Amino acid sequence: MNFELFIAKRIIGNKTYKSSVSAPIIKIGIAAIAIGIIVMLIAIATGFGLQQKIRDKVVAFNGHIEITNYDTNASDESQVPISINQDFYPKFENIEGIKYVQGVAKKFAVIRTETDFEGVVIKGVGADYNWEYFKEFLIEGRLPDYTGKRNEEILISNYLANRLGFKVGDRFETLFGEQLDKLPRIIKYKIVGIYNSGFQELDEKFCIADLRHIQRLNKWEADQIGNFEVFIEDFSEIDEKYTQVFQDVPSLLNATPITQKYWTVFEWVKIFDSNTNIIIVIMLIVAGINMITALLVLILERTSMIGILKALGSSSWTIRKVFLYNASYLIGLGLLWGNIIGIGLLFIQHKFKLIKFPNPEDYYMDTIPVYLSWDYILLLNVGTFIACLLMLLIPSVIISKISPVKAIRFD
Repeated sequence: MNFELFIAKRIIGNKTYKSSVSAPIIKIGIAAIAIGIIVMLIAIATGFGLQQKIRDKVVAFNGHIEITNYDTNASDESQVPISINQDFYPKFENIEGIKYVQGVAKKFAVIRTETDFEGVVIKGVGADYNWEYFKEFLIEGRLPDYTGKRNEEILISNYLANRLGFKVGDRFETLFGEQLDKLPRIIKYKIVGIYNSGFQELDEKFCIADLRHIQRLNKWEADQIGNFEVFIEDFSEIDEKYTQVFQDVPSLLNATPITQKYWTVFEWVKIFDSNTNIIIVIMLIVAGINMITALLVLILERTSMIGILKALGSSSWTIRKVFLYNASYLIGLGLLWGNIIGIGLLFIQHKFKLIKFPNPEDYYMDTIPVYLSWDYILLLNVGTFIACLLMLLIPSVIISKISPVKAIRFD
């Protein structure tokens, strides 16, 4: 058996934990590693979870990239129509990573009841509309069906339903008027579903209805829409895909990434990364200091053994490796317990959503979201192990300073 491994086993063995001095220090070191990895896992999982959920809510209403006519009007209403007969519709043949493209149109309207009224934006969608995101938001009723004849089915938000006293099955009048000197046109919609994205800024104004109503009101042709919504496969590539889309569409059309349209939201979301990085650095420093303390205690307790090994011909580096083996074992033990507890807590939150935000409106959701991925879990564990081990190289230098003669007489 390798001499270094034999000595390492002796250090790691029962004698290490029976020592009245080193036992509590070692336990504190292991606990520091475990607590550090738990806090870092929670910080990353919840940070990524918040970013992903907020991002998905904004994307659900706008797509990742919007293609519109060049228009100085910065409002939500579609005013200049676009022909749906484009080379890139329904699929960008020249760009990989595009999930799908859909045509929509938006128009301002006023919902009128017997006692109240509310200004909204009616978003017209057609048979090509992908309901992937709104399936998650739907809390009551069903999603509208616009694959057949033009109909008056509409999807409204829970915010508007509560504000106006609506429920699934109710009908209400919606007024559309572009000119003050003319009577508004009225459509009587029927509520078939109620959604709640949690993003009040969007929930309070968007209703989803049949695109053909907006085409009729705007006197557009059946092949004209307000804008295209482009959805990509990987959000991290949005800048690259935006550039490719912008270059691929005709010169009369403009492309805008959602990160630019809602830049304040995405700038706020980026702060989560800074907070997570600060937490990781602090936890690594705390765990490293505790492990350094534990290693120094082990070295001081075994000063006599170090002197004997040096007297027998062992080099300082050989003995340092013995103690680093021991430290690696302790770090691994802390990581093991930290992962068991941390991943367990995150899984429980992901499954049962026990912990909720005290102020949901500030975070656009009720419960704390959790994002679980083996990629960041593995990277975090490997990074923590290497960082702690590198920090232990410096205190282990003290072994080379120990004199065999003085060490043997240390007791």
